[in-house]
Amino acid sequence: MDQRELYIGIMSGTSLDGVDTALVALSGDHIELMAHGFLPMPEQLKQRLLAVCLGQPTNLAEIGTLDHLLGHLYADAVEQLLTTSGTKPEQIRAIGNHGQTVFHQPTGATPFTIQLGDANVIAARTGITTVADFRRKDMALGGQGAPLVPAFHRTVFAVTDSSVVVLNIGGIANISVLSPDASVIGYDSGPGNVLMDGWCQRHTGQSYDMNGDWARRGKVITSLLLQLKQASYFSQPAPKSTGRELFNLDWLDQQLAGHHPAPADVQRTLCELSAETIADQVRQYAQGPAPELLVCGGGAQNGLLMERLQILLPGWQVAPTTRKGVNGDYMEAMAFAWLAQRRIHGLASNLPSVTGARQLASLGVIYPPN
Repeated sequence: MDQRELYIGIMSGTSLDGVDTALVALSGDHIELMAHGFLPMPEQLKQRLLAVCLGQPTNLAEIGTLDHLLGHLYADAVEQLLTTSGTKPEQIRAIGNHGQTVFHQPTGATPFTIQLGDANVIAARTGITTVADFRRKDMALGGQGAPLVPAFHRTVFAVTDSSVVVLNIGGIANISVLSPDASVIGYDSGPGNVLMDGWCQRHTGQSYDMNGDWARRGKVITSLLLQLKQASYFSQPAPKSTGRELFNLDWLDQQLAGHHPAPADVQRTLCELSAETIADQVRQYAQGPAPELLVCGGGAQNGLLMERLQILLPGWQVAPTTRKGVNGDYMEAMAFAWLAQRRIHGLASNLPSVTGARQLASLGVIYPPN
């Protein structure tokens, strides 16, 4: 474990905008980002995935086809990273691939989660051992299977006499709570960008609201905000996790039924929903003289959202993770490289205090290249 090894992490999130890759050097608990890349998601593939994610009728042939196509997309992303970084496949110990979540049902009589992206294709195409299927072992042990990144956050960020909360704002927002004298806590707070992105796409044709500029032209619809915050998910205790299965435009349309507010006002309200539901969770973990909220993910680029978080959390230092020397855009890809390292060496990588699993486990399935 103390020997320096190179790993590649792959992440494609709820936003479906593309594939992040991170080439990292790992030695013990020391991690260094050596190179990174991004491969856009082909629009046709994105639309087919959205149809599945949003519960439209599908069949096994479509699921199998998407699994295959994503496997090749991830392999393309790895090959692009190897080329741009001047790295040879034989230099890489393993790839950690999260896969594309198309359904996540962590509760009920039959808890399960589905991530697509055939790891056999990745391993065969690249010639590199690939680790995938990280979530289902945790769920088999009674956990949520999510979030898995808090264990990585604990490794990367130092905690002294004040609490540190790491906030990842992807399609869904999730927090990792690192306290000076308590176990790590982590869970999904609710929507991050998913509703804002979908509403922006529908009304402007743009895939996201750059810097929150469109939302700034609107005003918060207080009655709608209060209505949206009544969703039962927000009052559920942790551990908990969610996704497009709950927070999607169909759900929003139901909340808007019979009303026709200005689209920019809805966008401003959705931004406030994300900000307030995040802040409602974060503020309860204030501890010490200088608690910090470190933000990563695409939402860290939304100036309005970041401004609202600082206003809603007086007394907290709100800053992007780059302030601590960690590239927030590739945080999750780095985490899955780290998770791959843990699996290759048979080390535990889940946190029962986060997911609710009955025990520690080394997560992931290993796919050799031959």
